[in-house]
Amino acid sequence: MILRLILFLILNFGALAIGSFFTSKGVPSDWYLNLNKAPWTPPGWVFGAAWTTIMICFSIYLAFLWPISTNKSLLLSLFVLQWILNVSWNPTFFYFHKVLFGFIIILVLTILIGYFLFNYWNILKTKSILILPYFLWLIVATSLNGYILLKN
Repeated sequence: MILRLILFLILNFGALAIGSFFTSKGVPSDWYLNLNKAPWTPPGWVFGAAWTTIMICFSIYLAFLWPISTNKSLLLSLFVLQWILNVSWNPTFFYFHKVLFGFIIILVLTILIGYFLFNYWNILKTKSILILPYFLWLIVATSLNGYILLKN
């Protein structure tokens, strides 16, 4: 369990590190600062706190899920897809300024995490609560991206 947890923490925080490279340059940019943002956009510090909490919980969730999953190749494929989507949103949105493509990426990621939540609920039961922060945060993030798409 501990080794699996450490592996998932490294992989998930690695994704955050790659994403933050683009976010750290994108958030203070003139392009982002001049966008019409949703009134419910949280202050900047909330994003770091939220993603740290999310990735810790998601790593624990995966560490519990891995040994009891009956289809490890599917689980691995879903995890890799999640990782790619998570990492690709930041450069798509903040570096390339492709708001529509960013919206599509985050929408697919939200659906994928919802799939994790509901598909594996029957085997993880209440431990599935560990993925709930990720799912809820993505709903908020999707709405923020969607607002920017519609209002700019």
